Amino acid sequence: MRRSMLALAALITLAPASRSARLLADTPSATTAGTQFTAPQFWTLLKGPWGTTLAPPENTNHIILVDLPHAASAQAAVTAAWQLIHPGFNRHLNVATPQPARNGWDEAWEYDYETSPNERLVLFAAPQRAGKHWTVALVETAAPIFEKRLAAIQLILQSIRPQGYHPETFANRPPHTLDPARIAALQTFVQTSMQELGIPGAAIALVDHGKIIYEGGLGVRELGKPDPVDAHTLFPIASNTKGLTTLLLAELVDQHKLRWDEPVTQAYPAFKLGDAETTRHVQIKHLVCACTGLPRQDLDWLLNSTATTSPAQIFATLSTMQPTTPFGQTFQYSNLMASAAGYIAGHAVFPNRDLGTAYDTAMQTMIFAPLGMTDTTFDFPHALQANHASPHDTDINGHPALGRMDANTTIISARPAGGAWSSAHDMALYINNELTQGKLPNGHQLVSAANLLARRIPKVEMGQGQSYGMGLMIDTSYGITVIHHGGSLFGYRSDAIALPDAQIGAVILTNADTGGRLLRPFLRRVLELVYDGKPEAAAGIKALAASARAERAALRKNLTIPPDPALAHQLAAHYTNPALGHIDVHQSPGSVTFDFGAWHSAVASRRNADGTASFVTIDPTTIGVEFLATRDGLIIRDGQHEYGYIGK
Repeated sequence: MRRSMLALAALITLAPASRSARLLADTPSATTAGTQFTAPQFWTLLKGPWGTTLAPPENTNHIILVDLPHAASAQAAVTAAWQLIHPGFNRHLNVATPQPARNGWDEAWEYDYETSPNERLVLFAAPQRAGKHWTVALVETAAPIFEKRLAAIQLILQSIRPQGYHPETFANRPPHTLDPARIAALQTFVQTSMQELGIPGAAIALVDHGKIIYEGGLGVRELGKPDPVDAHTLFPIASNTKGLTTLLLAELVDQHKLRWDEPVTQAYPAFKLGDAETTRHVQIKHLVCACTGLPRQDLDWLLNSTATTSPAQIFATLSTMQPTTPFGQTFQYSNLMASAAGYIAGHAVFPNRDLGTAYDTAMQTMIFAPLGMTDTTFDFPHALQANHASPHDTDINGHPALGRMDANTTIISARPAGGAWSSAHDMALYINNELTQGKLPNGHQLVSAANLLARRIPKVEMGQGQSYGMGLMIDTSYGITVIHHGGSLFGYRSDAIALPDAQIGAVILTNADTGGRLLRPFLRRVLELVYDGKPEAAAGIKALAASARAERAALRKNLTIPPDPALAHQLAAHYTNPALGHIDVHQSPGSVTFDFGAWHSAVASRRNADGTASFVTIDPTTIGVEFLATRDGLIIRDGQHEYGYIGK
């Protein structure tokens, strides 16, 4: 146990304090100085003279809120907070990044500290200032707990407010229609944001009361080429595919081919998880609710899938997966479970076809064709021959660059969770169907309103005012209901948004990883224009762009490119892992490349603070995948899993 964790344990044991029992529900709370926050269900509270401590159900890691009446700067506030909680704290600061100042705060930052891979530690401080008063959130959490309790951690951090602050609400405000002036303002915002964030191209579509009132593109499909983005340019929409997949499920429930509460093993007897009890509990609706306790486990397909990998591999991986939290207790996102949902739906329609063909055909005939989504396809080669946007990222030195496409082929085997290509035009048709509650322009009902809306019933909390339904996110943080879902693949970020009360929808598709920082501000800007909200989106973009530049620079300064020859010399030519497949290592003067089969990347080396060494991928759109070098091979980890490669 690290010295600072021992100090924290001593604080909890010895400090005069009042502890509450484990909370039975999310509980509005305040620090001794009056800073407001929400304490999550299943967590416990401890208030002491140094600050307010929140402990997760595991009771092994904590978040501490420290109030400081005065501090000269964010740095001074953070230093003082750490010294109160962990006297002698001297971790090396990796990067300090400005955050958007909102929710009553005048200034906000995040301080991330250097850790070594074997610590598996998430360590950062988030100071916020209102007037002269600072509140500093100190987060020191084991990576597995941070991932499994991320929704609760987000609830805490997103809910921190100055004393007496009342959040902005759009409840009871009459919405505006999207007139030409508001459309122009949104276009200007997106164009300016693209320049700030280094996004080459974006497509936008807007829906108002049943009509597409704007659709078009900004920028180019590929850096260095003149071809413009337009309303029919194809982008991988990634996890936006989930909402389309659950629309198919809703249609099958209408047709009595499936039931939401039907045990999955009844609908598809071959379905099996690594835990028999969880397998028995899972119903059709649970495949897409992110609420089963199964953790994210994406490396199995990201590193061990190709364009020809069978959907059967998805079910084989699921058969090994174990829950890490109780059923229904917390949000844990699973692409593999959502993939199974789509393939089981396809099987219900075409039981005599292979899983991939059955799903593709069901989606084409029952969703895409009736909605008029003629651009949308799961055919990867076809999309690459059509009017499509290429992937981009900032390179390891922070400059916009063309990225790798081959890594995106790994989603093909898991395509019900994220493998569709679509356009702004087609996604607007889909969002309009959400707004009409399933009624098509010709008056026919694609899916019943009851089963379309069932997808929006919150199943599990994601953060402050945010929940997950079935392949859709429900956001009520502004006092109105926002239905949306983001999408993220290598070099692409997107969002599809429905505002049911206003009967307005919006779609944004981008061809850059940095587009991910545009999505929330884009939603915010739409709301500002529709509901006369405070103008926060533009300032948020500036802060996020500065943060992106600082984070990339911080990553680069610790890397050696090309890799340290002494470390590279120790690499084997081949590595294997039973779950992740193989890595072939190619060395030439001035470069080392890791080849995973479907995709490859150059790597850099890094000496870690604990004396270990890592190799890190550096090709644009795949930057930052870390492999820890060991005596026998390589180790890669996600939040809750560790995989060891053996060298040959």
